[in-house]
Amino acid sequence: MTVDEQVVGSIGRGLMVLVGCAQGDTESDARYIADKVANLRVFEDDAGRMNLSVLETGGEVLFVPNFTLLGDVRKGRRPSFTAAMAPDRADELLRDVIAHAKGMGLSVAKGEFGARMHVALINEGPVTVLLDSRREF
Repeated sequence: MTVDEQVVGSIGRGLMVLVGCAQGDTESDARYIADKVANLRVFEDDAGRMNLSVLETGGEVLFVPNFTLLGDVRKGRRPSFTAAMAPDRADELLRDVIAHAKGMGLSVAKGEFGARMHVALINEGPVTVLLDSRREF
C-alpha cells in the first residue's frame, strides 16, 4: 500500500482487513474485530479445509482504514456517509483494533488514516468475508 508513492504498509501471506468505524462503535467493538481477525479459520490445513487462523499460520495482517464501507446507497445515487464515525475518533478506534491484534501476537501493518492510499491485493482463492461487531447484516 502506498501514499504519495511511498510504501506505508506491506505484508506477505495473511489477511488484508478493510476497517470502517461506525458512529457508536466502542473499544469493545475493536476487541471483537481484533479477536475475530486473529482467530478466524480461513486458511487451509493439510487436508485442504479452511481450518487454520492467521495466528496458526504465522501470517500477517494489513489493516486498511476505509470509511467508505459505511456508505449507504439504498436511497438516491450518491453514497451517504452519515453512519461513519468522525475521523479523529475513528482513527483512535482503528489504533485500538491494531493494539489488540498486536497484543494477541499478530504481525501487523497498517494504512495511513485519511490519506489517499493505493492498495494492491493478490486475493488467493478468493476468500472474502464480512465482519460486523453489531451483527447487523
